[in-house]
Amino acid sequence: MRVSGAKIKTLISSAEIDRRILGLAKEISAQYGEEKPLLVGVLKGSVFFLSDLARALGDGYPIDFLAVSSYDGTESRGSVKINMDLASDIRGRHVLIVEDIVDTGMTLSALLDMLRTREPASLRVVTLLFKPQAYKGDHPIEFIGFSIPSDFVVGYGMDLDEDFRNLPYVGIVESL
Repeated sequence: MRVSGAKIKTLISSAEIDRRILGLAKEISAQYGEEKPLLVGVLKGSVFFLSDLARALGDGYPIDFLAVSSYDGTESRGSVKINMDLASDIRGRHVLIVEDIVDTGMTLSALLDMLRTREPASLRVVTLLFKPQAYKGDHPIEFIGFSIPSDFVVGYGMDLDEDFRNLPYVGIVESL
């Protein structure tokens, strides 16, 4: 679906994202010390955040990906589908899940349940965006870029039926 003429209101600018990613990289480095956790990007939304975060962290952080889906348009469909699994064995390894956004936590809970069975040394989460009012999960989100309201957002990896993913900022769709 190509959405022409949509009006997007900037919620978080590109410059704000860049500054916060540098801060998150410092927090993550301090938490792990000399350890270099496996960065697991949740596709497709996390790809921009993961790339920028990995560059901010520096050399030595391995990367892998999972692909999941849980949305139809702007609505969560109530189930999580694993479309692509990890290529890496995570047993005994420190793993940092890299999410673009955590809202209800349903997708995250399903991923964490699945990954815990693989016996990682540790399993933590970093998300660019967190919707505290919508969150129903019980797992703490260790690293949060920005807490935001429950509005549907696009840009910087997040999409509306594959549109707006490439915007360099995070915005709210005000009209279609």
